[in-house]
Amino acid sequence: MAIKYSNKINKIRTFALSLVFIGILIMYIGIFFRGNTIIMTLAMLIGFLAVISSTVVYFFIGMLSTRAVPVECPSCGKHTKVLGRVDACMHCNQPLTVDKDLEGLDFDEKYNQKTSKS
Repeated sequence: MAIKYSNKINKIRTFALSLVFIGILIMYIGIFFRGNTIIMTLAMLIGFLAVISSTVVYFFIGMLSTRAVPVECPSCGKHTKVLGRVDACMHCNQPLTVDKDLEGLDFDEKYNQKTSKS
């Protein structure tokens, strides 16, 4: 069974794009309530906030991707960005790591979490 990995930056970008579409859908639903001004205004406001929050998420991922480590994927040969200790290639979803201690180990996203050492 092949395990599907995905890149963290692409996951956040997909979330931000879905916020745009959800916000527009909520505003569109508000049009059907033209008779009730309060519901229509509330739907327009919630949809607008969803679209604005997507802008904030896009800005956040843009700032986050500036500190990601650019590497060349050994599988497809394309350049990708690794965020954290382990990540997946943006193009072919090949598991990648920048930590020499993790080379050869099974891919696990838990390697990115900081564990407390007692």
